[in-house]
Amino acid sequence: MKTRMLLGAVMLAVLSFNAPAEDMALAPAHDAIKVLKREEVSFREDVQPILHDYCVSCHSPGGKGHAKSGLDLTSYEGLMKGTKFGPVVIPGNSDTSTFTKLLAGTNRGLKMPMGLNAAGTLDRQYILILRKWVKQGAKNN
Repeated sequence: MKTRMLLGAVMLAVLSFNAPAEDMALAPAHDAIKVLKREEVSFREDVQPILHDYCVSCHSPGGKGHAKSGLDLTSYEGLMKGTKFGPVVIPGNSDTSTFTKLLAGTNRGLKMPMGLNAAGTLDRQYILILRKWVKQGAKNN
């Protein structure tokens, strides 16, 4: 009986110590929320940092994603050029752009960025920022 209670207390303590780290990992970035409230999304200030942090490691010359698709996300021009299979961004149309479909995992089951987390996707707030940018015309601003 005492052993069970002790084990229960230890498990509770372990779970409570891990909870804040998990909460922080799942919490939306405050900057992302501010961006979504703004009228216009900026490529330079809002989109490019997301691409840099989560996508460029694979989708730049020499990267695995670049080798497979030809998609270079190191610049606006590279993103708008698309892949060796064609454009990925359709300015003004975030529903049919391959770019946003891949982020949401609705393009033939593929999810980008690959292996990012258990869900295999970016934080929802970042996806919303990228979708809003495409919907606004995918401007180089």
